[in-house]
Amino acid sequence: AILALTESGSTALWMSRHRIQVPIYALTTQPVSQRKMALYRNVRPLLMPKFDDRDAALAAAEKILVDSGALMPGDTYAITCGEPMGYPGGTNMLKVCRVA
Repeated sequence: AILALTESGSTALWMSRHRIQVPIYALTTQPVSQRKMALYRNVRPLLMPKFDDRDAALAAAEKILVDSGALMPGDTYAITCGEPMGYPGGTNMLKVCRVA
């Protein structure tokens, strides 16, 4: 799976245009962005709490997907976000992780 932490939804839109064959989970703190992303191909938008710390946000995103059953222990996923967090238009990080 691909997890995109996004405020505006632009990252999820860009990914959906490439017809990626794995599910794209777009996590946002903005209800407006969540509703907008519901129209994107192969994107499953989810709301998450706001975090100032990147590592806490990444851990929370993984927990949300594990709790929902989308990710299982041992699964590999890619996660993207921007630094500094909370500002739209700045996706500059990609991390490949394995669920513990």
